[in-house]
Amino acid sequence: MNKEKSDIFDVARMAKVSITTVSRSFNHPEKVRPATRKRIDAAVRKLGYIRNRAAQTMHGIRSGTIGLIVPTIDHAIFSELIEAFARSVEEHGFSILVAPHGYDLEKEYAIVRKFLEHRVDGIALIGQDHSASTYQLLDTNQTPAISIWNYDAESRLPCVGADNVRAGTLAAQSLLDHGHRDIGLLFPPLTDNDRAQARFKGACDILAQAGIDVAKRPEWMVQSTYSLSAAKRNASLILQPPNRPTALLCGNDVLAVGAIYAAQTLGVSVPTELSVVGIGDFKGSEEMHPALTTVRLPAKEIGYMSGQELASMIIGTTDGTVRLNCDIHLKSRDTCAPPQKSK
Repeated sequence: MNKEKSDIFDVARMAKVSITTVSRSFNHPEKVRPATRKRIDAAVRKLGYIRNRAAQTMHGIRSGTIGLIVPTIDHAIFSELIEAFARSVEEHGFSILVAPHGYDLEKEYAIVRKFLEHRVDGIALIGQDHSASTYQLLDTNQTPAISIWNYDAESRLPCVGADNVRAGTLAAQSLLDHGHRDIGLLFPPLTDNDRAQARFKGACDILAQAGIDVAKRPEWMVQSTYSLSAAKRNASLILQPPNRPTALLCGNDVLAVGAIYAAQTLGVSVPTELSVVGIGDFKGSEEMHPALTTVRLPAKEIGYMSGQELASMIIGTTDGTVRLNCDIHLKSRDTCAPPQKSK
């Protein structure tokens, strides 16, 4: 048995192509015919060939990796986005490295440094809130980077996302349209989370326009981490009798589901006695019982389009000035109803 490592020449000979074509298949697969790529892939598999990334970097060839940094991977919040982003960049020959920062911008900075040390070709960040050190690091290294999830026309980086202020507005308006005036707010911590900040602002502004000052009922405004158990526990604080709200607006679907669990535990009927609305429309939100009313954020579209844009920036086929606002809309389901009339 030959134990010597195979090299690119072996792959080229077996696939009956030039080494230039093999290299192009790795680095610019879109420029190689599918049939040729299939022969090269078959040779790579049979030979067990592994590229020497370090040597390629020394010779100025891309590493073929993109770093994607997300706040969390514990829940479905970003799973659809990550999957779509990975599929999108794979079409251009890239793989992704994924790391969570736990809503800690200093940790995010450390991860960016680590990714750059590994010579990633580009970096994708969630949202608009990042430390000055992170922006400086990206600028100094001239690394292609993109902001995902929160649209901002004035974004410092190219961005693909949704208008989270409007998401909060739509969620609050849905409760107002059902006739609710006693509305509680269950949101994630707003610090270093521009998505939550924007949704909270959108909700408070539209409620204020309807003459509802949420600050007058501080006991109905509670923050909770992204955890079903924490959301259930914190929602229970809002739902204590005798003066509980008739509706609960939640900053995302994870918190909304936790709130419904809290209501069920306390014997509060949803939606008869309590309406609940979320934001996100994550996996399972439609299938749960009762099905969750929520504002749909197009996670798959955002992930795919941002992957296409960042790959194009790296390859050099776009100038990196995109500011794409993806459409959002309310998904009216079974957790919202008019408030009960006082007997």
